[in-house]
Amino acid sequence: MIHLTNITKQHGSQLLFQDASLQILASSRTGLVGPNGAGKSTIFRLIVKEEEPDKGDISCAKKTVIGYFSQDVGDMAGRSALEEVMAAAAEVTLLGEQMREMEASMSLPMDDEAMAALLEQYGNAVEEFEHRGGYDLEARAQAVLTGLGIGPDAYMRPVESFSGGWKMRIALARILTINPDVLLLDEPTNHLDVESIVWLEEWLASEFKGALLMTCHDRDFMNRIVTRIIEVAGQTVTTYSGNYDFYLREREIRREQLLASYRRQQEMLAKEEDFIARFAARVSHAAQVQSRIKKLEKIERIQLPPEQKVVRFEFAEPPRSGDDVVRLEDLSKVWAQEDGQQKSVFGGVTGVIRRQEKIAVVGVNGAGKSTFLKVLAGQVEPSSGTVTLGANIFPGYFSQHSMELLNPDFTVFETVQAVIPTGNIGVIRNLCAAFLFQGDDVDKRIAHLSGGEKSRVVLATLLAQPLNFLILDEPTNHLDIQSREVLLEALQKFTGTIILVSHDRHFLRLLVDRVFAIDHGAMQTYEGDYGYYLRKSVQADH
Repeated sequence: MIHLTNITKQHGSQLLFQDASLQILASSRTGLVGPNGAGKSTIFRLIVKEEEPDKGDISCAKKTVIGYFSQDVGDMAGRSALEEVMAAAAEVTLLGEQMREMEASMSLPMDDEAMAALLEQYGNAVEEFEHRGGYDLEARAQAVLTGLGIGPDAYMRPVESFSGGWKMRIALARILTINPDVLLLDEPTNHLDVESIVWLEEWLASEFKGALLMTCHDRDFMNRIVTRIIEVAGQTVTTYSGNYDFYLREREIRREQLLASYRRQQEMLAKEEDFIARFAARVSHAAQVQSRIKKLEKIERIQLPPEQKVVRFEFAEPPRSGDDVVRLEDLSKVWAQEDGQQKSVFGGVTGVIRRQEKIAVVGVNGAGKSTFLKVLAGQVEPSSGTVTLGANIFPGYFSQHSMELLNPDFTVFETVQAVIPTGNIGVIRNLCAAFLFQGDDVDKRIAHLSGGEKSRVVLATLLAQPLNFLILDEPTNHLDIQSREVLLEALQKFTGTIILVSHDRHFLRLLVDRVFAIDHGAMQTYEGDYGYYLRKSVQADH
């Protein structure tokens, strides 16, 4: 369908690809992976012709419809959510109108030749209309919106009334609704809750018949959807036949094989160069020396790709807290709405959070998970009931809002140094490196960082402090898979207490040992890990 052949592309002084090739075949499901800045988004832009290659060819089958979802949703205004989604399929709607005009023309007298031409044109239009899903366009738009968490009560809401995260969902719904031949998804799960992620998984698996190429930071999602991985790294692309876990294993095997070949070649080169050095001056060995010099000149030297740096950091032991970290007594929160009505977020919550527990707070979008964490963190007052911290508790709170509180003029190093002023340069640099700020990266100003980089800075400052109770609201948002693994390992080793909200199921499965589920204002406690909660909640539904 789409072929990129011997592509070379340079951004400024950075060479992204040199003679790189990849294919997107019909119905294939491909994950695009690689370090930040390697060129993943550039591949998307090359395919949709937003950029041109410096060298090489890009070919695409005729009439191929490409749907591209990026993190830049652009301006949305002047339509309802449903109208905005339907507008993406304007060509299909126009095709439907043309079909109706042709149907009207068929009832008029005309000669046989004109009728035959019209019938052929009409047949082609009907085939295209059916292929694009024209007959169930509105129903599909509604189903996609609902699946992404925007229900019937919000279909007619003006798009400008939605927040940035919800506009992202509308933008994603637009792309899914047009039912393209090739679907390009750049981080589709970033602003979705678990329910919407599961719905998208099922939709891609059962409803979507086209080819898919996507980047994604959600490891579970990648494993369930893709059957092929294309790695973008070291100025080239490499294809692996399997899901993300297979890719990790296979990449390690290939790297070990390459390393073994490299060592064998280095040993051989050393022997040949030693022979040349020893016998270069002897006339009797001149022919052999020349032969070996020519042999060395022809050998293609094995190049080792640069190591992806992953630094481990041992965090200081947090101060020991009392056994009861938080006591909740008949806790409730009610929000006053614009129409004067009151909306109960949660109520009647009573329980104890114990030392060293790692708790996930789960529930559908809008259930009140973030509000519950804000009440625990003292950011929001409860409407009734009490939150009582135990002895020697030092809480730390992370939310997306935390990133806005960073001083934009500070560097990464200065920001971390501010929370551990007595730490020496080595300790601060090691902490920065643990969160993937290495070398000159520590001198970057906060104002110039991406969302993911700011997240890592805030998490580094939290884990640098002597805190023993971490309250984390979506700490994995904006983080790539490698950064999530770094954070996961840090939190697994953390000997204090953690309560968190996250939509990363892999993260929750490997971290938490208890689950609080908020549903319709009530909270239920599951005394087991995330897998236990999933099994029990499925049983309850049936």
